[in-house]
Amino acid sequence: MSRPRDQVHTSDDLVAQILARTPVAGANQDGWPGLTFYRFAAPVAPRWEEVRSLSLCIVAQGRKGVVVDGRRFSYDPFNYLVLSSSLHFQAEILEATPAKPFLSLVLQIDPTLVRRVTADILERRTTTFARPPGAGGEQAFVTALDCDLMGATMRFLRATHTGADRRVLAPIYLREMVYRVLQAEQYARLLELAASADVGNPVSEVIAHVRANISEPLTVSDLAERVALSPSAFSHLFRDVTGKSPYQFVKEIRLNRARELLAEGELSVTQVSRAVGYSSASHFINEFRDRFGMTPRTYCALARTGESSRTRSSASGAEDAGF
Repeated sequence: MSRPRDQVHTSDDLVAQILARTPVAGANQDGWPGLTFYRFAAPVAPRWEEVRSLSLCIVAQGRKGVVVDGRRFSYDPFNYLVLSSSLHFQAEILEATPAKPFLSLVLQIDPTLVRRVTADILERRTTTFARPPGAGGEQAFVTALDCDLMGATMRFLRATHTGADRRVLAPIYLREMVYRVLQAEQYARLLELAASADVGNPVSEVIAHVRANISEPLTVSDLAERVALSPSAFSHLFRDVTGKSPYQFVKEIRLNRARELLAEGELSVTQVSRAVGYSSASHFINEFRDRFGMTPRTYCALARTGESSRTRSSASGAEDAGF
Protein backbone atom coordinates (compact mmCIF):
# COMPACT_ATOMS: atom_id res chain seq x y z
CA MET A 1 0.00 0.00 0.00
CA SER A 2 1.56 3.29 -1.08
CA ARG A 3 1.94 6.22 1.29
CA PRO A 4 1.60 9.94 0.49
CA ARG A 5 4.75 11.54 -0.93
CA ASP A 6 5.23 14.02 1.95
CA GLN A 7 4.78 11.29 4.55
CA VAL A 8 7.41 9.06 2.89
CA HIS A 9 9.82 12.02 2.90
CA THR A 10 9.07 12.75 6.56
CA SER A 11 9.64 9.10 7.51
CA ASP A 12 13.01 9.18 5.76
CA ASP A 13 13.86 12.33 7.67
CA LEU A 14 13.01 10.61 10.95
CA VAL A 15 15.32 7.70 10.09
CA ALA A 16 18.13 10.21 9.40
CA GLN A 17 17.43 12.08 12.66
CA ILE A 18 17.63 8.94 14.78
CA LEU A 19 20.70 7.58 12.99
CA ALA A 20 22.48 10.85 13.70
CA ARG A 21 21.57 10.59 17.40
CA THR A 22 22.49 6.94 17.99
CA PRO A 23 26.29 6.74 17.94
CA VAL A 24 26.17 3.51 20.00
CA ALA A 25 23.90 0.48 19.88
CA GLY A 26 21.03 0.38 22.37
CA ALA A 27 19.87 3.45 24.28
CA ASN A 28 21.20 6.95 23.52
CA GLN A 29 20.23 9.88 25.74
CA ASP A 30 19.64 13.10 23.83
CA GLY A 31 19.86 15.77 26.50
CA TRP A 32 16.19 16.75 26.27
CA PRO A 33 14.53 15.54 29.51
CA GLY A 34 12.88 12.17 28.99
CA LEU A 35 13.93 11.73 25.34
CA THR A 36 15.84 8.55 24.40
CA PHE A 37 16.81 7.16 20.98
CA TYR A 38 17.43 3.47 20.24
CA ARG A 39 19.37 1.56 17.59
CA PHE A 40 19.66 -2.22 17.26
CA ALA A 41 21.27 -4.12 14.37
CA ALA A 42 19.64 -7.49 15.19
CA PRO A 43 16.45 -8.77 16.87
CA VAL A 44 16.52 -8.80 20.68
CA ALA A 45 14.76 -11.50 22.72
CA PRO A 46 11.94 -10.59 25.16
CA ARG A 47 13.10 -8.91 28.36
CA TRP A 48 11.42 -7.16 31.27
CA GLU A 49 11.34 -3.37 31.10
CA GLU A 50 9.78 -0.57 33.13
CA VAL A 51 8.58 2.95 32.39
CA ARG A 52 8.07 5.40 35.22
CA SER A 53 6.34 8.14 33.21
CA LEU A 54 3.65 8.35 30.57
CA SER A 55 5.62 7.56 27.38
CA LEU A 56 5.17 8.01 23.64
CA CYS A 57 7.09 5.42 21.57
CA ILE A 58 7.67 5.95 17.83
CA VAL A 59 9.51 3.56 15.48
CA ALA A 60 11.25 4.97 12.42
CA GLN A 61 12.53 1.64 11.09
CA GLY A 62 11.98 -2.01 12.07
CA ARG A 63 9.33 -3.47 14.37
CA LYS A 64 8.97 -3.94 18.12
CA GLY A 65 6.58 -5.94 20.28
CA VAL A 66 5.52 -5.49 23.91
CA VAL A 67 3.34 -7.54 26.25
CA VAL A 68 1.40 -5.51 28.82
CA ASP A 69 -0.77 -7.28 31.37
CA GLY A 70 -1.10 -10.32 29.10
CA ARG A 71 -1.96 -8.30 25.98
CA ARG A 72 0.44 -8.16 23.05
CA PHE A 73 1.05 -5.00 21.06
CA SER A 74 3.37 -4.51 18.09
CA TYR A 75 4.30 -1.23 16.44
CA ASP A 76 6.33 -0.07 13.47
CA PRO A 77 6.75 3.02 11.27
CA PHE A 78 3.00 2.99 10.58
CA ASN A 79 1.89 2.87 14.24
CA TYR A 80 3.00 4.33 17.56
CA LEU A 81 2.64 3.11 21.14
CA VAL A 82 1.65 4.94 24.33
CA LEU A 83 2.48 3.40 27.73
CA SER A 84 1.16 4.46 31.13
CA SER A 85 3.47 5.35 34.01
CA SER A 86 4.83 2.91 36.63
CA LEU A 87 4.40 0.01 34.24
CA HIS A 88 6.29 -3.29 33.98
CA PHE A 89 6.12 -5.03 30.61
CA GLN A 90 8.00 -7.39 28.31
CA ALA A 91 9.58 -5.96 25.16
CA GLU A 92 11.41 -7.42 22.17
CA ILE A 93 12.91 -6.14 18.93
CA LEU A 94 11.22 -8.11 16.13
CA GLU A 95 12.86 -6.73 12.98
CA ALA A 96 16.41 -5.39 12.71
CA THR A 97 19.47 -6.01 10.50
CA PRO A 98 22.89 -4.34 10.18
CA ALA A 99 21.83 -2.93 6.81
CA LYS A 100 18.46 -1.76 8.13
CA PRO A 101 18.71 -1.35 11.92
CA PHE A 102 15.82 -0.92 14.28
CA LEU A 103 15.46 2.80 15.07
CA SER A 104 13.05 4.35 17.54
CA LEU A 105 12.52 7.10 20.07
CA VAL A 106 10.77 7.14 23.43
CA LEU A 107 9.56 10.45 24.84
CA GLN A 108 8.34 10.76 28.40
CA ILE A 109 5.41 13.16 28.63
CA ASP A 110 4.50 15.20 31.68
CA PRO A 111 0.88 14.22 32.46
CA THR A 112 0.11 17.80 33.50
CA LEU A 113 0.86 18.86 29.90
CA VAL A 114 -1.79 16.40 28.66
CA ARG A 115 -4.29 17.89 31.09
CA ARG A 116 -3.44 21.46 30.02
CA VAL A 117 -3.85 20.68 26.34
CA THR A 118 -7.10 18.87 27.10
CA ALA A 119 -8.36 21.90 29.03
CA ASP A 120 -7.61 24.11 26.03
CA ILE A 121 -9.42 21.72 23.71
CA LEU A 122 -12.47 21.71 25.98
CA GLU A 123 -12.12 25.44 26.83
CA ARG A 124 -12.36 24.56 30.51
CA ARG A 125 -9.99 23.06 33.06
CA THR A 126 -10.54 19.42 34.03
CA THR A 127 -9.69 18.83 37.69
CA THR A 128 -11.28 15.49 38.40
CA PHE A 129 -9.13 12.41 38.81
CA ALA A 130 -11.85 10.12 37.50
CA ARG A 131 -11.49 8.35 34.19
CA PRO A 132 -13.16 10.21 31.31
CA PRO A 133 -16.28 8.73 29.73
CA GLY A 134 -15.49 5.89 27.37
CA ALA A 135 -12.11 5.09 28.91
CA GLY A 136 -11.50 1.40 29.23
CA GLY A 137 -8.67 1.06 31.75
CA GLU A 138 -5.94 0.39 29.17
CA GLN A 139 -2.32 0.62 30.27
CA ALA A 140 -1.11 0.82 26.67
CA PHE A 141 -2.50 1.48 23.21
CA VAL A 142 -1.31 1.50 19.61
CA THR A 143 -2.72 3.77 16.94
CA ALA A 144 -1.85 4.82 13.38
CA LEU A 145 0.98 7.32 12.98
CA ASP A 146 -0.42 10.01 10.70
CA CYS A 147 1.41 12.78 8.86
CA ASP A 148 0.25 15.42 11.39
CA LEU A 149 1.92 13.69 14.34
CA MET A 150 4.96 12.82 12.22
CA GLY A 151 5.32 16.45 11.20
CA ALA A 152 5.03 17.69 14.79
CA THR A 153 7.60 15.11 15.89
CA MET A 154 10.09 16.20 13.23
CA ARG A 155 9.64 19.88 14.15
CA PHE A 156 10.20 19.04 17.81
CA LEU A 157 13.35 17.01 17.11
CA ARG A 158 14.85 19.68 14.87
CA ALA A 159 14.09 22.36 17.47
CA THR A 160 16.06 20.49 20.15
CA HIS A 161 19.33 21.01 18.23
CA THR A 162 20.07 24.65 19.14
CA GLY A 163 19.76 26.61 22.36
CA ALA A 164 17.27 29.27 21.28
CA ASP A 165 15.06 26.77 19.43
CA ARG A 166 15.17 24.40 22.42
CA ARG A 167 13.97 27.14 24.75
CA VAL A 168 11.34 28.72 22.51
CA LEU A 169 10.17 26.28 19.83
CA ALA A 170 10.67 22.79 21.26
CA PRO A 171 8.05 23.24 24.04
CA ILE A 172 5.57 24.50 21.45
CA TYR A 173 6.11 21.49 19.18
CA LEU A 174 5.96 19.11 22.14
CA ARG A 175 2.58 20.59 23.00
CA GLU A 176 1.53 20.06 19.37
CA MET A 177 2.57 16.39 19.58
CA VAL A 178 0.30 15.90 22.60
CA TYR A 179 -2.49 17.72 20.77
CA ARG A 180 -2.11 15.45 17.71
CA VAL A 181 -2.27 12.31 19.85
CA LEU A 182 -5.39 13.62 21.59
CA GLN A 183 -6.97 14.33 18.21
CA ALA A 184 -6.10 10.90 16.78
CA GLU A 185 -9.03 9.00 18.28
CA GLN A 186 -7.18 8.58 21.57
CA TYR A 187 -8.60 11.46 23.65
CA ALA A 188 -10.20 9.36 26.39
CA ARG A 189 -7.33 6.90 26.60
CA LEU A 190 -4.51 9.45 26.82
CA LEU A 191 -6.38 11.59 29.33
CA GLU A 192 -7.01 8.49 31.45
CA LEU A 193 -3.32 7.56 31.46
CA ALA A 194 -2.39 11.14 32.31
CA ALA A 195 -4.89 11.18 35.18
CA SER A 196 -3.38 8.07 36.70
CA ALA A 197 0.15 9.47 36.27
CA ASP A 198 -0.53 12.99 37.54
CA VAL A 199 1.78 13.79 40.44
CA GLY A 200 -1.07 15.66 42.12
CA ASN A 201 -3.22 12.55 42.11
CA PRO A 202 -3.31 10.78 45.52
CA VAL A 203 -3.55 7.47 43.69
CA SER A 204 -0.11 8.09 42.20
CA GLU A 205 1.31 8.61 45.69
CA VAL A 206 -0.22 5.34 46.85
CA ILE A 207 1.08 3.42 43.81
CA ALA A 208 4.61 4.69 44.49
CA HIS A 209 4.25 3.68 48.15
CA VAL A 210 3.06 0.19 47.19
CA ARG A 211 5.99 -0.38 44.84
CA ALA A 212 8.49 0.84 47.42
CA ASN A 213 7.03 -1.30 50.22
CA ILE A 214 5.90 -4.41 48.38
CA SER A 215 7.30 -6.77 51.05
CA GLU A 216 5.29 -5.11 53.84
CA PRO A 217 1.65 -5.67 54.89
CA LEU A 218 -0.53 -3.25 52.89
CA THR A 219 -4.15 -2.76 53.88
CA VAL A 220 -6.77 -0.56 52.25
CA SER A 221 -7.20 1.32 55.54
CA ASP A 222 -3.48 2.08 55.78
CA LEU A 223 -3.29 3.22 52.16
CA ALA A 224 -6.37 5.43 52.56
CA GLU A 225 -4.96 6.98 55.72
CA ARG A 226 -1.75 7.80 53.88
CA VAL A 227 -3.63 10.17 51.55
CA ALA A 228 -6.10 11.38 54.20
CA LEU A 229 -9.19 9.69 52.74
CA SER A 230 -11.74 7.34 54.22
CA PRO A 231 -11.35 3.70 53.07
CA SER A 232 -14.57 3.88 51.05
CA ALA A 233 -13.70 7.19 49.35
CA PHE A 234 -10.18 6.00 48.65
CA SER A 235 -11.39 2.69 47.18
CA HIS A 236 -13.88 4.51 44.93
CA LEU A 237 -11.20 6.96 43.70
CA PHE A 238 -8.65 4.21 43.18
CA ARG A 239 -11.06 2.16 41.06
CA ASP A 240 -12.04 5.24 39.02
CA VAL A 241 -8.40 5.96 38.15
CA THR A 242 -6.95 2.47 37.71
CA GLY A 243 -9.98 0.34 36.86
CA LYS A 244 -9.07 -2.03 39.73
CA SER A 245 -9.78 -2.21 43.45
CA PRO A 246 -6.82 -1.46 45.76
CA TYR A 247 -6.74 -5.14 46.78
CA GLN A 248 -6.64 -6.33 43.16
CA PHE A 249 -3.96 -3.82 42.26
CA VAL A 250 -1.67 -4.68 45.19
CA LYS A 251 -2.05 -8.40 44.49
CA GLU A 252 -1.16 -7.86 40.83
CA ILE A 253 1.93 -5.83 41.74
CA ARG A 254 3.04 -8.52 44.20
CA LEU A 255 2.60 -11.35 41.69
CA ASN A 256 4.27 -9.52 38.82
CA ARG A 257 7.25 -8.75 41.04
CA ALA A 258 7.32 -12.38 42.17
CA ARG A 259 7.45 -13.51 38.55
CA GLU A 260 10.49 -11.29 37.94
CA LEU A 261 12.29 -12.62 41.03
CA LEU A 262 11.57 -16.22 40.04
CA ALA A 263 12.93 -15.60 36.54
CA GLU A 264 16.14 -14.23 38.09
CA GLY A 265 16.51 -17.58 39.89
CA GLU A 266 18.38 -16.27 42.94
CA LEU A 267 15.68 -16.88 45.58
CA SER A 268 13.66 -19.92 46.61
CA VAL A 269 9.87 -19.92 46.26
CA THR A 270 9.50 -19.29 50.00
CA GLN A 271 11.97 -16.40 49.88
CA VAL A 272 10.17 -14.88 46.89
CA SER A 273 6.81 -15.14 48.65
CA ARG A 274 8.21 -13.21 51.62
CA ALA A 275 9.94 -10.66 49.40
CA VAL A 276 6.62 -9.70 47.82
CA GLY A 277 4.64 -9.56 51.06
CA TYR A 278 3.07 -13.00 51.49
CA SER A 279 3.21 -14.41 55.01
CA SER A 280 2.07 -17.83 53.76
CA ALA A 281 4.00 -19.61 51.01
CA SER A 282 1.05 -21.88 50.24
CA HIS A 283 -1.25 -18.87 49.79
CA PHE A 284 1.34 -17.31 47.48
CA ILE A 285 1.61 -20.52 45.42
CA ASN A 286 -2.18 -20.71 45.01
CA GLU A 287 -2.51 -17.08 43.94
CA PHE A 288 0.45 -17.34 41.56
CA ARG A 289 -1.09 -20.43 39.94
CA ASP A 290 -4.46 -18.68 39.61
CA ARG A 291 -2.80 -15.65 37.98
CA PHE A 292 -0.30 -17.34 35.65
CA GLY A 293 -1.67 -20.87 35.20
CA MET A 294 1.31 -22.67 36.74
CA THR A 295 3.10 -23.00 40.07
CA PRO A 296 6.06 -20.75 40.91
CA ARG A 297 8.42 -23.73 40.72
CA THR A 298 7.19 -24.63 37.23
CA TYR A 299 7.48 -21.03 36.08
CA CYS A 300 11.02 -20.82 37.44
CA ALA A 301 12.02 -23.97 35.54
CA LEU A 302 10.47 -22.70 32.30
CA ALA A 303 12.14 -19.31 32.71
CA ARG A 304 15.55 -20.94 33.07
CA THR A 305 14.92 -23.14 30.03
CA GLY A 306 13.83 -20.13 27.98
CA GLU A 307 16.85 -18.08 29.07
CA SER A 308 19.18 -20.92 28.12
CA SER A 309 17.56 -21.20 24.68
CA ARG A 310 17.76 -17.45 24.10
CA THR A 311 21.42 -17.41 25.13
CA ARG A 312 22.26 -20.12 22.60
CA SER A 313 20.23 -18.51 19.82
CA SER A 314 21.84 -15.12 20.37
CA ALA A 315 25.42 -16.41 20.70
CA SER A 316 26.22 -14.76 17.37
CA GLY A 317 25.41 -11.54 19.18
CA ALA A 318 22.70 -8.96 19.00
CA GLU A 319 24.12 -5.63 20.10
CA ASP A 320 23.07 -5.61 23.73
CA ALA A 321 21.83 -2.57 25.58
CA GLY A 322 18.70 -1.45 27.43
CA PHE A 323 15.65 -0.40 25.45
